Amino acid sequence: MRYRQLGPSGLFVSELCLGTMTFGGSDDMWGKIGQLDQDAADGLVRTAFDAGINFIDTANVYAGGASERITGQALKNLGIPRDEVVVATKVLGPMGEGVNARGASRYHIMDQCRQSLERLQLDHIDLYQIHGFDPATPIVETLEALSTLVSHNHVRYIGLSNWAAWQVVKAIGIAEARKLAPILSLQAYYTLVGRDLEREIVPMLKSEGLGLMVWSPLAGGFLSGKYDRDDEQARDGRRTGFDFPPVDRERGDAAIDVMRDIAADHDASVAQIALAWLLHQDVVTSVIVGARRVDQLTANIAAAGVALSGDELDRLNAVTELPAEYPGWMLERQSGYRA
Repeated sequence: MRYRQLGPSGLFVSELCLGTMTFGGSDDMWGKIGQLDQDAADGLVRTAFDAGINFIDTANVYAGGASERITGQALKNLGIPRDEVVVATKVLGPMGEGVNARGASRYHIMDQCRQSLERLQLDHIDLYQIHGFDPATPIVETLEALSTLVSHNHVRYIGLSNWAAWQVVKAIGIAEARKLAPILSLQAYYTLVGRDLEREIVPMLKSEGLGLMVWSPLAGGFLSGKYDRDDEQARDGRRTGFDFPPVDRERGDAAIDVMRDIAADHDASVAQIALAWLLHQDVVTSVIVGARRVDQLTANIAAAGVALSGDELDRLNAVTELPAEYPGWMLERQSGYRA
């Protein structure tokens, strides 16, 4: 396991991060993703920690708080030293029926941070992330609330998730101008069949030096290698009941054809190639991997040992690269005078 600095900080996190979205679901949307109980979650956390993963990501909204409770109890059950694990969680989504029990307002952030700490059984959160953009709350209010949490040592670092490039840069400017706690990272969707963030977000991350945490690196199971384009009955797994994130299946099937060839050369799986490709992208800090079983997690962890050649990376890029789009093609054309 390799470790990378998370954004403009001295914090080092493992290149793979254990995702806990499969913890604690019931007969709702979260149950379609996973319904792991405490014993099963303990097994996954132990497997991850033994493999060198020091980074765990959860969210208050996952299974209505159950994921955080199970995650915190797992750390306690396994006796994992607090200074050897980096715990990240998120806030934004509805956590009650009240009109203020949601969003990125100071009201909701302060309330939910306290509740997350209680569920996790921790005295501080290492990375506290805003789970998405709140159009009703001024960005400055959100950032000032987060900065307060940092100054009170309830939170060590702050990050964002699922924000547009312009929103992130605006937040960075506000934080710098008002001398608030700096933004460290962005958590975003990125896969071989979902490379949209390369248009605006990747250039922004490189420009500002932010870390990137990748969620759903297997595109909701599409890149697991379980799906057969010629057999609709074989398209089982999580996407049957929870078809997310959206995937262009024609482009996706073409990518999987190439991935199967490369996987065979490495004695690896399609899923491992998908994860390995992400780990070869210099903008990526950590890839969040979730699982329902220990053997699934072990297989995902093995992707860290898959070294793709330049030729293999070129083949994967050729079959999945984004079509040219304005202003990208114009910027490229006009930049020639600086060559």
